[in-house]
Amino acid sequence: MDIRELITIDNDIQGGQTVFKNTRVPIESLFDHLEAGVTLDEFLDDFPSVTKTQAVALLDCASRLLNTKDIDKLYAAVA
Repeated sequence: MDIRELITIDNDIQGGQTVFKNTRVPIESLFDHLEAGVTLDEFLDDFPSVTKTQAVALLDCASRLLNTKDIDKLYAAVA
């Protein structure tokens, strides 16, 4: 799934935080929940406007980004 179909940034939504597209749910919420030991299914129960497809695709994008063998691409992506 294309990242542009997963996330959006709009100053009028959550003060410009990165959110799941077509929701008001910050991407950061997913990572905060997972860090706290909350399962993906529990996160989805807490935020029903986020689909499992969106959450899994976002985690896949994060994994691909962080597991790249091209360190320059990684640095550019997080700059």
